[in-house]
Amino acid sequence: MIIRSYKTETPGENPHKVDVRQLYNDPSAQVNHITLQPGESLKPHKTPVDVVFYVLEGTPMVHIGEESLAVGADHLVESPASIVHYLSNPGSVPARILVIKAPRPELATRVL
Repeated sequence: MIIRSYKTETPGENPHKVDVRQLYNDPSAQVNHITLQPGESLKPHKTPVDVVFYVLEGTPMVHIGEESLAVGADHLVESPASIVHYLSNPGSVPARILVIKAPRPELATRVL
């Protein structure tokens, strides 16, 4: 059995300059844990595979295409491949989000 906690994983380098910790990385899928501090945001980007966001804490804004919506804890949001998307945290408390990409992207994410 393999068990990982975001608390013990090291944040990885990323173009967004936010706390991203990889929890799972297999050809079938990739799972990252993102913490957005108040006022932080990912840069708009496109991912070459489908992505789902599962909000663990806080109420981040999820931006997909032309839609933007505040999403609370315990909700999952689907984002289809190749659509501009990003997350932001306009709130006053940190937001924690699991980001699941399936399958694991073989091409790089394109930051816009």
